[in-house]
Amino acid sequence: MSTSTTGSGTEPTPTDQSEDRPEGRTKRGPSGQSGSRPAGQTAVLRQVASSPAVVGLLAVLTALILSSILILAADSEVRYTATYLFNRPGDFLHATASTLSEAYSSLLRGAIFDWRATTGVRMIRPITDTLTNATPLIIAGLGMAVAFRAGLFNIGGQGQMILGAITACYAGIAWNLPPVAHLLVAVIGAALGGLVWGGIAGVLKARTGANEVIVTIMLNSIAAHLLSQVLSLKAFNGEGETGNRKSLTVADTAQYPSLAGDSFRLHTGFLLALLVAVAVWWLMERSRLGFQLRATGLNADAARTAGMSVPWVTSLVMMISGALCGLAATAPVLGTQKSMDESVVGTIGFDAITVALLGRSRPVGTVLAGLLFGALRAGGTAMQAAPGTHIKIVLVLQSTIVLFIAAPPLIRAIFRLPERRESPGGTDPSPASVPATAPAAPAAKEA
Repeated sequence: MSTSTTGSGTEPTPTDQSEDRPEGRTKRGPSGQSGSRPAGQTAVLRQVASSPAVVGLLAVLTALILSSILILAADSEVRYTATYLFNRPGDFLHATASTLSEAYSSLLRGAIFDWRATTGVRMIRPITDTLTNATPLIIAGLGMAVAFRAGLFNIGGQGQMILGAITACYAGIAWNLPPVAHLLVAVIGAALGGLVWGGIAGVLKARTGANEVIVTIMLNSIAAHLLSQVLSLKAFNGEGETGNRKSLTVADTAQYPSLAGDSFRLHTGFLLALLVAVAVWWLMERSRLGFQLRATGLNADAARTAGMSVPWVTSLVMMISGALCGLAATAPVLGTQKSMDESVVGTIGFDAITVALLGRSRPVGTVLAGLLFGALRAGGTAMQAAPGTHIKIVLVLQSTIVLFIAAPPLIRAIFRLPERRESPGGTDPSPASVPATAPAAPAAKEA
């Protein structure tokens, strides 16, 4: 009785289901193929939605939205029409659209193409200014990216650029060499200056365990005071302490050649930035040394167990990062400004951190991020000319991009994006995420 009851209770059930629902045959037969297809599509969509690239784009979009709100809040006409919004909403919408279109069209005209210009030179000058501004950001950003991928947070790009500027300027002023050789010596000198300054932090980190963030911050301050002292020397300003705090113009043989003629500021330093990006890509993705750098960044203990010298890698990474930051200083010293003063590097060393973060420490992403920030710099002046728009809006835009890039969970919460299941494997350069032993082990296994 029990056996027959069990058989009658189990066997007719799938038969009845197949008779009542013919589509059940599809689920039973090739169910593995037809059922896995939606699941596979869902997995792909989940990966795309949670990818760092999408998070970065949404961070830029969110920053644009917040900047738009600030632009509208600062415009007097928008504020006035908002007082009678419910009576005549058309006035408010018209004022809003007019203000935003004028502000962002000014940004585009100053960064890409000026369609209101009367001559061809003025029309294409914005894009050349964007490339010129992006040149040092790309090179210095690549230097930061190398350190981030190795699990180090180099915040000393400013000081390393200053040392690169000092050595490049001295080589361009004091030495008299043939054209090509003079430029090469100045460029190599800039890289060596940054290498030494970054190597100090790397050696201290490797030998004594000193925190590279604190050390590089202190080195930034030392470099700033050293620059002020150097500019008072006769070898730089030609007059000694009584002279101006500005160096002499570097020799013509040590300057970057122009890429688009004397009417534009674009120089061959931009081509150097692209070559550096290719070299960094090969170093990190195709070379044995790059594998050691990435392995150390993922899990220093595992790299040490595998026979890698973590102190040596740490010192070398900071030297490479410093050399690239020093190389970035040649853009203003040998390219645009052709001299040196106390503000020769501006805030490029700190902006390079943002560029590397936005580019997810990847060469291609860093180049694109450098172009974006170069466009924001070039378009900021034109944007200021728009009614009711201040140039500080561009700084707010950059700052909000940094805020959202540094907080991916915030972007995921705002747009309700799914969490990324697999670890990015060292792409997140935040000090909190690298190098952690426990979470890094599964990431290395997946890689």
